[in-house]
Amino acid sequence: MQKPSIPKGTRDFGPAQVARRRHIFNVIRRTFESFGFAPLETPTLENLSVLTGKYGDEGDQLLFKVLNSGDFAKDVTAEDLATGSKALLPKVAEKGLRYDLTVPFARYVAMNRGTLTFPFKRYQMQPVWRADRPQRGRYREFYQCDADVVGTDSLLCEAEIVLMMAQVLGGLGLHDFTIKINHRGVLRNIYQALGGEGRETDLFVAIDKLDKIGRDGVSKELLERGFSEPTIETLFALLSVEGTYEEKLQRLLAGFVTAGVEPDGARPNAADEDITANYRGLTELAEVRDLLVASGFKQFDRLEFDPTLARGLSYYTGCIFEVKINNVQMGSVSGGGRYDNLTGSFGLPGVSGVGFSFGVDRLYDCLEALDLFTATGETPTRCLITHFDVASGRAALPLLAQLRAAGIPSELYPDAKKLGVQFKYADAKGIPLVIIMGPEEIAAGVVKVKIMQSGEEKLLPLGEVVAALTVE
Repeated sequence: MQKPSIPKGTRDFGPAQVARRRHIFNVIRRTFESFGFAPLETPTLENLSVLTGKYGDEGDQLLFKVLNSGDFAKDVTAEDLATGSKALLPKVAEKGLRYDLTVPFARYVAMNRGTLTFPFKRYQMQPVWRADRPQRGRYREFYQCDADVVGTDSLLCEAEIVLMMAQVLGGLGLHDFTIKINHRGVLRNIYQALGGEGRETDLFVAIDKLDKIGRDGVSKELLERGFSEPTIETLFALLSVEGTYEEKLQRLLAGFVTAGVEPDGARPNAADEDITANYRGLTELAEVRDLLVASGFKQFDRLEFDPTLARGLSYYTGCIFEVKINNVQMGSVSGGGRYDNLTGSFGLPGVSGVGFSFGVDRLYDCLEALDLFTATGETPTRCLITHFDVASGRAALPLLAQLRAAGIPSELYPDAKKLGVQFKYADAKGIPLVIIMGPEEIAAGVVKVKIMQSGEEKLLPLGEVVAALTVE
């Protein structure tokens, strides 16, 4: 007999866990909808041509590829099998599992451009898959909750991402968090300050690992990729600027000017007196903060401009975000950024978008570690009607129907068993109320309602039960 198991990096969720996860989804959904985002769903499978080349080399290696069904091997030659040539893959696998929700969203926008109203705001809450090494907080199958808007380059969208992040975390009871923000333009300016040595992508990928492998690990990786030691020292001098949000902007500006970095242009509405205006990344970061001030954002102690934030995905072009819960040993629970031409990969160039995602599984692990979940039963059932014998069971059916019609989740214990067994069932499943309806109660036209938590019992006329429980 085979021992039952599930693939590594995947999990089962029992009723109590599903109820807790549903709470997280509901908080996120309410927040997204309050900011005007509409729901969207895309297929589990995407063509590999849609997925590949969007996440960088490391991301492409983590794609789950799905073998073609049917007689896929008929076009495979012996040479393909012997050499493992690149020509082999499309002959055996043309589809893959979703890696994230952003690229499928960009594909959807390009395919439906004629029917959408721009700016188009959508949220999406679906599972994604990555062929990663499973560990705590990192799974091969996990849920993401995305919110994106395309068709505008307004920085109001970036400011509202910060507002939504803070609102969701507050709604979940997570108050000790840091929202980190940076800009790919700032990273490009840092690259220019290094004299353009090495490959820009190599630099971003290495910086993105700084919190995981530390300065020594990043230095080693950059040396292996051809960066010189003096260049690496200059890099860390720029990345290690300290101070408030504004002070970091000014100190980086001074570093860019000293290094002779060529200005990359200001936004049209940047104030003339704004000395950061010659550098797009610094300008936009300053403007996002101004928009947050105007929006009444009060949690600037939770917002950090972090020049070391790189975000590994290659399609980001503007502001980038990441959220960490400070009092839990866990990676980021949210992240995102601006992408100026992701839809261009699908024949719709020049459509800027920005978005972010919550990782539900990491949020769950954080809430569980901090014991922030309220007591949750294994069932949504609110009332259990006891079952004494065949006659009382039949007599309880009209009341059961009335409770359900009134929106009160209810069930009748299916078997005639001892009352203690039925109470134990209700207690184990977290059902808060038990309606005792035996032969004596039926004859008197009453029922007893037992509150399981306190043990208190109330005697109610049969005709008043639904109204009384609806008020409660």
